[in-house]
Amino acid sequence: MTDLHYTDAHELADRLARRDLSAVEVMEASLRRIEALNPDLNAIVSGLPAEQAMELARKADAHGPKGALFGLPVAIKDLSDAKGFPTIEGSPALAKAAPATRDELMVARMRAAGAIIIGKTNTPEFGLGSNTVNPVFGRTRNPWDQSRTPGGSSGGGAVALATGMLPIADGSDMMGSLRNPAGWTGIYGFRPTVGLVPSDPIGDSYLHRLSTLGPMGRCPRDIALLLSVQAGPDPRLPNPRDLPDLSDLEVDLTGRRVAWVGDWGGAWAFDDGVLDLCHAAAMQVFGDLGVTVEEVEPIYPAEKLWESWTVLRSFSVAAGAGALYDDPATRRLLKDDAIWEIERGRSYSAMDIQAASLIRSDYLRTLAEFYSRFDAMLMPTAQVWPFDGETLWPRSIAGRAMDTYHRWMELVLPVSLVGLPSLAVPAGRGANGLPMGLQIAGPLGADRNILELGEGWHRAAPWSKDRPPEA
Repeated sequence: MTDLHYTDAHELADRLARRDLSAVEVMEASLRRIEALNPDLNAIVSGLPAEQAMELARKADAHGPKGALFGLPVAIKDLSDAKGFPTIEGSPALAKAAPATRDELMVARMRAAGAIIIGKTNTPEFGLGSNTVNPVFGRTRNPWDQSRTPGGSSGGGAVALATGMLPIADGSDMMGSLRNPAGWTGIYGFRPTVGLVPSDPIGDSYLHRLSTLGPMGRCPRDIALLLSVQAGPDPRLPNPRDLPDLSDLEVDLTGRRVAWVGDWGGAWAFDDGVLDLCHAAAMQVFGDLGVTVEEVEPIYPAEKLWESWTVLRSFSVAAGAGALYDDPATRRLLKDDAIWEIERGRSYSAMDIQAASLIRSDYLRTLAEFYSRFDAMLMPTAQVWPFDGETLWPRSIAGRAMDTYHRWMELVLPVSLVGLPSLAVPAGRGANGLPMGLQIAGPLGADRNILELGEGWHRAAPWSKDRPPEA
């Protein structure tokens, strides 16, 4: 019982299915951790009262095992609707939202697979920014150093996983939101190929495909477990992608080739020690696995990636949050970064959007040749160490000024711009004791191959099961 909170989710699922373990036992272990740690860490918000959560577990046991996630307690990132819980998105403009009357598609799939939803996980306002803090619920703290941020925007889920409050967690990723908090809390976060995990079939389904939903876990097999439930086509959405075979990820990786992209030819500024830690980790772990790591020159001009991304991102944010901006009563409640994105997105002409999309298309064609030679590209999950949580975002890195609230996360763009699959894996800790992660990013549709590399990493990396000090 005492170790259930750090038992892998796939092992819990197997034991629950065999009736070797009850949903009540798993729920008790989760609630004990939440009671002990969440008041300080603030990872889970809008949570159910403990007795209500226990009653759901008792009902699950009474009905018997059903579904791949049977009996596992989960909390949904507070950007997605879950029936019975308000979706506040960290915004004062939505602070009085009524509980949702329906589940979003991904949440419905998780609930149908037997997951027991007990709350929501914290996120920055509208998921904008990689520091999980908002005016409604406050700041989520990094369990490795509570003065630091855990990153974001899936920071609440990452912290809940890293501390054993939850066995698995969902998230979403536009500009590193599954990868950055995973790297800063010592867990795994997977951004799947765009379209593999469908979003809710509401509103526009074609123009805004920069963000994707996806899983987080304490090991790649847990990532695969949750992904197997979240993924799969929906006939109401375009460009469907079938779920790949995610069984038996433990394979021989000898002969695979990966590319270390470093600082993209000097385009990205880094805190001291980040690049060295991640490069050394890649050489050590992949070397032990028989994987060749080759250092490469920049694949595409960084300034063109940034130009394309910032136009398309602002265009997307303006579409999603425009109604709140148009209402004077809610506009005054929006944070400055949201207003900046909306006004910027609305300033572009159709030809501006077309020009940005042409850059994106050209970059994808360039990647086709690159991935004919490599199985994956490697880069850190962030350009800086976890910073002071009272600081919204770094204003400079290594003496280089950051001109926007998200420039310090520029290194995620080679993945995010075209929707590549990318797994964040733990790369160990720096001399400061803080964790950092490594991105393993593959071509479109290579989700299984990336998870195979991640499973090999998990088995070989000596720090892969490190846990933060108890709060």
